[in-house]
Amino acid sequence: MGTKIQNVGLVLFLLVTVFSSVSHAEVGVTDTEILIGSSLALEGHASYLGTQTLRGFTAYINAVNEKGGVNGRKIKILAYNDGYDPDNCVKNTNKLIKEDKVFALSSYVGTPTSVKAMPIIEEAHIPLVGLFTGAEALREPPKRYIFNVRASYYQETAGIVTHFWEDLGFRDIAVFYQNDAFGTAGLKGVELALEKYKAKPIVTASYERGSEDVGPALKTIREKNPEAIVMVGVYGPCARFIQGSKWLGFDPYFHCVSFVGANQLAHLLGTGKDNDGVVVTQVVPPPESNLPGIQEYRACFEKYIKKDFPDDTPNFVSLEGFVNAKVLVAILNKLGKDVTRENFIKAAESLKNFDTGIGTNLTFGDQDRRGLDMIYYTVIKSGKYEVVTDWKKLR
Repeated sequence: MGTKIQNVGLVLFLLVTVFSSVSHAEVGVTDTEILIGSSLALEGHASYLGTQTLRGFTAYINAVNEKGGVNGRKIKILAYNDGYDPDNCVKNTNKLIKEDKVFALSSYVGTPTSVKAMPIIEEAHIPLVGLFTGAEALREPPKRYIFNVRASYYQETAGIVTHFWEDLGFRDIAVFYQNDAFGTAGLKGVELALEKYKAKPIVTASYERGSEDVGPALKTIREKNPEAIVMVGVYGPCARFIQGSKWLGFDPYFHCVSFVGANQLAHLLGTGKDNDGVVVTQVVPPPESNLPGIQEYRACFEKYIKKDFPDDTPNFVSLEGFVNAKVLVAILNKLGKDVTRENFIKAAESLKNFDTGIGTNLTFGDQDRRGLDMIYYTVIKSGKYEVVTDWKKLR
């Protein structure tokens, strides 16, 4: 009888131990795998931004997995198309969290999409690392579960306004922007930058997200004849605005923030001399640079992207996705075998002076979710981008 009781007790002990370990297993993590989710534009008018971000992100993850993964676990990516539509992003985010049960999120693309998904992410206590947006709403006040890697739109617009005002002597600066959270974030950045000089934009005009009808905005801005235009939009509408301006003989200095999709913008504008001089601020260095991280990116590009997408070339957007992946893996590496979301947050907050390989280090903290701060200034010359070295010789 005593032996039976002991055996029953042993069985109960084992069952409790097993179920206890199961109940404490982190969502999205097994002994062999970590599941990471993403929602981004893979189809539609902003698809270049989403597909290139995902390809760069995936290239680095493939390289990590080929070497055995992170502390013995491979990383699996589950990405859904949201078409740059906020409601679709919400649906995707809910599915990733509640049905797919991913461990963490990464490389979301777009301000209106990410801002609308933000409350769901915070409520679920799930980390999101690296977003292709510079919106201040995702930075201030700091969000516990959201870690930005790139510099902000405020930093981009502050930088270009300073160069326009101080180096080129421009006083009449206009803003052309997308009429949503993305565009208004950039507009606000320009307004704040001009406040330093006790000035305001000479004129502002917008277009609707998903549309390339820029005619009314072009007419409004052209009537004020600004010296320079800060453009806060995606590649299609911005290219159409610039081309329409040139056709009308209206030729101010044009600037686009990084979300425009620089390489696709240059492709749409073509190689004609008339399009030389368009300035684009970037948050990563040119993909032709010889920095260690850029060389690593190009090697991964050739190995993991080029074979499936032979028409692709190294570009700013996929490079940013690549850097997002590097930061995500750096945080996971700090966890060792104990991969939980709360430990992930602590590990991310302890990431100090992480060498991204692109010439600038990244630091997070308990009240710091900003990541990198560097802005790069590039200008289109014969359909390609060159780094601005002399502002007085842009054209």
